[in-house]
Amino acid sequence: MVLRLLSMIVVINIINNSRHLSADMLWILLIILFPIPGTALFLLLGANLITSKTFRELIKSTADSKKYYVQDETVLEELEEMVPQMKGDFHYLSKTEGYPIYRNSDFDYYPLGDIGYPVMLEEMKKAKKFIFLEYFTIEKGNLWEGMHTILKEKVSQGLDVRVMYDDMGTIHSLPTSYANMLESEGIKCVRYNKINPFLGAVMNHRDHRKIMVIDGTVAFSGGMNLADEYINQKMVFGHWKDNVIRVKGEAVWSYTVLFLTNWNAIRKTDDDYTVFKLDSVTQHLDGYISPYGETPFDGENTGQNVYMNILNRANEYVYICTPYLIIDTELENALILAAKRGVDVRIITPGIPDKKIVWNITRSFYRNLIDGGVKIYEYTPGFIHGKVFVSDDIVATVGTINLDYRSLYLHFENGTYLYGSKKVLDVRDDMLDTISKSHQVQKGEIKDGLLRRLFIGVVKLFAPLL
Repeated sequence: MVLRLLSMIVVINIINNSRHLSADMLWILLIILFPIPGTALFLLLGANLITSKTFRELIKSTADSKKYYVQDETVLEELEEMVPQMKGDFHYLSKTEGYPIYRNSDFDYYPLGDIGYPVMLEEMKKAKKFIFLEYFTIEKGNLWEGMHTILKEKVSQGLDVRVMYDDMGTIHSLPTSYANMLESEGIKCVRYNKINPFLGAVMNHRDHRKIMVIDGTVAFSGGMNLADEYINQKMVFGHWKDNVIRVKGEAVWSYTVLFLTNWNAIRKTDDDYTVFKLDSVTQHLDGYISPYGETPFDGENTGQNVYMNILNRANEYVYICTPYLIIDTELENALILAAKRGVDVRIITPGIPDKKIVWNITRSFYRNLIDGGVKIYEYTPGFIHGKVFVSDDIVATVGTINLDYRSLYLHFENGTYLYGSKKVLDVRDDMLDTISKSHQVQKGEIKDGLLRRLFIGVVKLFAPLL
């Protein structure tokens, strides 16, 4: 009787906090059919435990941070007058979500971690005031040793150095005592969302962001974590295709606020954000930048909505790369509708997967997409880890948001929206170069045996859990 009551409470909680229909319906079905294991699995993988003190702090810190995002209205007016057809997209990021669009900023796109990493080191060496790092994964090796050495040197020079990493993302790469070791070196450190299997939500609400901020004037982001495979110094799944973006100028402020928001919540501090805001030295060039965050607690699917807006606005092409392709009907239909409107829609996925089951689910989406006119490419040399949308030589977004349920709905993520810069062509050229090294999947190659269809059907049913 008690277990039935608990199961009903969990089901009611799912209904009241519904964010994604297909995932919610799956959880409800599992709990009704298998009350004990279904409820346990939900608490482990699906629960939104916002009643815990940590998540209350995250919600409060996120709400408090909104006052630090201030839109220069002249920039918005200028953009809306220049490209009125994009007014809705700019309004969504700036007004609805509260992430300003900046003019006095610049960016550089690096098509591989191998290329971006030396640039990151050089900028770290030039730091005079502070260095903030927020990454999902850090692993001991050549890459981290290079950064760690600089961080220790900067501490000795009196800089404010902070490192925040996700506890799940480092579960196999760092000992639990590593944060204490960094603290002993003078590096302030936070293990985000420490794993406690008895409290549930082990897999959800992870900090999947990749952010480095230096002196408030330079920031780095992209798909790259801090481990040797991301710069191809350790071959795990063939050639590792990732990216790094460097941003300078006013737009760096949004990265600073994103970092401090989670830092203050987990560290339980109350930093004055404005101490870390420095005057911009980068003047307006030829484009606009809006760094944005994704949080599982605000009721908005910011990452997916940015992707959808790009798809819906496209006229000529949309090129996409993603390590995983586990999407809902809404996003699948948007991809197909864009193709049916005559847009050249191309998606690049890994040729060598890091997770075989997830790869099979990714491939299960191919047939419908190809039938709808979407072109699918698999990166023959290895694993695609970058997360990129680029369209019509004018707009792109580069960040951490995979095309899967967890990334789109359940994790802390970040992206960088780029509009109107000639450097968007660098992103486009990288996608075209990657496509040239990839195999275009034909419908005839997709295996359709009865047993395979049954297997994929069952596994795909559980896609929202992956």
